[in-house]
Amino acid sequence: MRQFVTIAVNAFMELIRQPIFLLLTTSSAAFCVFLASVPYFGFGDDPKLAKNSVLAVTFLVGLLGAVLSASNSLAREIRTGTALAVLSKPVSRAQFLLAKYAGLAAALTVLTYVNLLACLLASRMAFDAYGDTDVASLGIWFGSLVLAFAAGGFSNFFLRRPFVSDATMALVLFTTIAFLVAAGMSKADPTSRSETIGAFAKVDWRMIPAVTLILFALWILAGLALLCSTRLELMATLAICSAFFLVGLMSDFIYLQLGGTDAGGPWYAVTLYAILPNWQQLWMADALEAEKNIPPSYLLTAFTYAVVYVGASLAVALCLFEDRELS
Repeated sequence: MRQFVTIAVNAFMELIRQPIFLLLTTSSAAFCVFLASVPYFGFGDDPKLAKNSVLAVTFLVGLLGAVLSASNSLAREIRTGTALAVLSKPVSRAQFLLAKYAGLAAALTVLTYVNLLACLLASRMAFDAYGDTDVASLGIWFGSLVLAFAAGGFSNFFLRRPFVSDATMALVLFTTIAFLVAAGMSKADPTSRSETIGAFAKVDWRMIPAVTLILFALWILAGLALLCSTRLELMATLAICSAFFLVGLMSDFIYLQLGGTDAGGPWYAVTLYAILPNWQQLWMADALEAEKNIPPSYLLTAFTYAVVYVGASLAVALCLFEDRELS
């Protein structure tokens, strides 16, 4: 167990030390809040458009993060011989692979957490034709990003610590503070200039379960990316995961076209439907538009689905990794 924890922690720290991880986290967090600061001229549906946009950004950035992190965590270590050095110790391949996935899942959770804060703040800042851009909240949020980089630079220059990992952890801290400060201020109603809203008013807390479901989808993508990384390099892994992402969006349509129904269907349709990840079940933007709540029971069902799918992906990955030549 100690070896598992050590490898998982090292994998997590190695991933958050990658400049691309910091770049993805910062750019997505900044872009999500920016999307809530521009007018859409959406005939009153501007807040809904902003919420859909920030959820889409969170999903797509998570896809890139999962693929890039999986390739850095496994494929690169196989290529450079680091994996062989670790496995020469009393560490099994199964333990090594599962620990790598644990570190990868933890890194994606950090990325999603920062984006969740951006989504919550964006839901409060979104305005229609009767509102204005929340300049104060926008300044506080971007100020927190600057402070995170400044903290990373300070620790790197004076304490000789890694810049990227310290900046990433500072980003988690300062964005949390920025959200609490910005959402806790009273301000003009973003949908009515003549009214004032109090602390945490207009924050759409339903974004939390919606982003949690996206996190489950990212865990599934991480399992698929790790599976591909046992044999393939970055570009091939990205291509395959992108294909799974696109086809998974159409899994219901494909199932119906193959003759499937709610009561069942041909064996090949049922088998293909079980193999393909169904992202529509984890994308709840439509429920947010319809002003519906996502019940905890649905989150539990989705978590079970993610655990089963990830388990199947890692089982296949282990079969491919067992006979992989590492020398």
